[in-house]
Amino acid sequence: MTVWTCAIEHPDTDEPPAVCEICTDERQWVPEGGQRWTTRDELAADGYRITLTELEPGLHAVETDHRLGIGQRGLLVQTGGGNLLWEPPGFLDDQGVAAVRALGGVAAVASSHPHLTGSSIQWAHAFGATVWVAAPDERWVRRPDPAIRLWHDEFEPVPGVRLVRCGGHFPGSAVAHWAAGAEGRGVLFTGDTVTIGADRASVGIMRSYPNYIPMPARVTRRIRDTLLQLEFDRLYSLFASIPADARAIVDRSLTRAALWAEGDPATTMDT
Repeated sequence: MTVWTCAIEHPDTDEPPAVCEICTDERQWVPEGGQRWTTRDELAADGYRITLTELEPGLHAVETDHRLGIGQRGLLVQTGGGNLLWEPPGFLDDQGVAAVRALGGVAAVASSHPHLTGSSIQWAHAFGATVWVAAPDERWVRRPDPAIRLWHDEFEPVPGVRLVRCGGHFPGSAVAHWAAGAEGRGVLFTGDTVTIGADRASVGIMRSYPNYIPMPARVTRRIRDTLLQLEFDRLYSLFASIPADARAIVDRSLTRAALWAEGDPATTMDT
């Protein structure tokens, strides 16, 4: 028996599932050649390894050394009351587990939305951790397990880190707010509830990023208003970072995005 994964963990079965419901949803995609599956053992044989990189005091990236699935950067947030593993990769190995254990292990696992849950259950089992899932996204859980617990609206899985539901990309799409991060100025972990632009001076939100399904203006404003209730200066998305002034960038970018969605003349270019 092994765990089948398309970088989203699935249950132990002798044969892979016919489809991954997350991939066939309109927010994601299936390769032209059809659904592809692999296992943890196959990934290890192919040379995949877990690496850790310190990003700032109390925060480490946890990643595979080759891109796997969406390829998000997992984040290990250290607190005095236990560590949070945010959006773990879809793989783990003994070396990675040992490296994380040396930093205090994992008390809780959480993700911004179903696309970035990776191998949450395997990581949780390695450390005896709880996997926290936003209640509106419970139906998207691919590997049910007793380690899973549901949370609603706002929740603190470890001291000093708060999960806040924003909705948008998925009904349960969320961010994690780390008040002590960025030397006390506050850090926001967004996955792709909010993504960082290529210029690293803007952010955006969509219902589907690969399939270009936009977000309505009213939802964009609601997400903006939810985020602006939080104090933060730095932002980490699934791939990139905004080191400073992130709150003002979120305000400016999402205000502009809502106006564009409405066709506001002030935002319309002559073409």
